[in-house]
Amino acid sequence: MATALFISRTDLVRNTIIDGSVDTDKLLPFIKIAQQMHIQNYLGTELYNKISALITAGTLTQQANPNYYTLVNDYVQPMLIMFAMVDYLPFSNFAVKQGGTYRHRSENAELPSKEEIDFLVQKYRDYADFYTRRFIDYMNYNASTKFPEYYSNSNDDMYPDTEANWVGWVL
Repeated sequence: MATALFISRTDLVRNTIIDGSVDTDKLLPFIKIAQQMHIQNYLGTELYNKISALITAGTLTQQANPNYYTLVNDYVQPMLIMFAMVDYLPFSNFAVKQGGTYRHRSENAELPSKEEIDFLVQKYRDYADFYTRRFIDYMNYNASTKFPEYYSNSNDDMYPDTEANWVGWVL
């Protein structure tokens, strides 16, 4: 089944440091991964599926569904853009081709160090955490009256995570 993406490649390019010449095929998998792993984690399965259905039906508009339109445009999309960058950056220098895995090198550019990539990832994670906190605050105030799917998860559905701060891995 195809996944209805909540943002486009253009949204990602316009709101991050990604250059417009980056191949769409390199970006879309990370948008999908970020959406399924991070965004569904905060929306929960039922609200995630509701938004997907509205996008697929072409009814996620200000006129047809103003509450969901506001939720997606003002809260979910900024979160998704930043999470997509968190997931994309560690892989941005690499390509896997028939001959193996390669690191891209430009004639007039210098490759960043691992520490520099880690710094960028952390900056985008900080941005994602900010937008996630905004989303959680908005949902705490509005979910019960505007988004009943937020509380209607059951059985093996993902229940919405209500904490925004990523503290790293705990072993």
